[in-house]
Amino acid sequence: MSKLEDLVRKYYEEDRYNCSETLIHAGNECYGLGLREEDMKMLAGFGSGMYSGSTCGTLIGSVAVISKLIVETKAHDHLDQLRPAVSACYRNFKAVLGATDCAGIRPVYHTKETRCLNTCLLAAGVLEKTLEEHHILSK
Repeated sequence: MSKLEDLVRKYYEEDRYNCSETLIHAGNECYGLGLREEDMKMLAGFGSGMYSGSTCGTLIGSVAVISKLIVETKAHDHLDQLRPAVSACYRNFKAVLGATDCAGIRPVYHTKETRCLNTCLLAAGVLEKTLEEHHILSK
């Protein structure tokens, strides 16, 4: 298991964060994003697909990590790197999980015992693959 996956397990199982919070907390610690606890609260409302079954919170958390790693000023200043990385994350996520919305993912990966841990771990793998493919950590 990778460091990111270990952190995902910690934040989801031990600290009981929701899926989106888990990915941003794990990404923050793993990649040294420099986010404060207060900052990461912004992702709280994205859990369970914004509590509506919409876009999976783990995908949103992953895109937040990618954005923080790439963007130094604002999105439009970094579109040459941001757009392809986010698009790849979306494609990779859909290829691995079969959907991008919570309503499509939850019936496959959620269990009463583990809740969304499996989804969080798969999302961590997608995030790592995307960062590697786009050489984001080596910039």
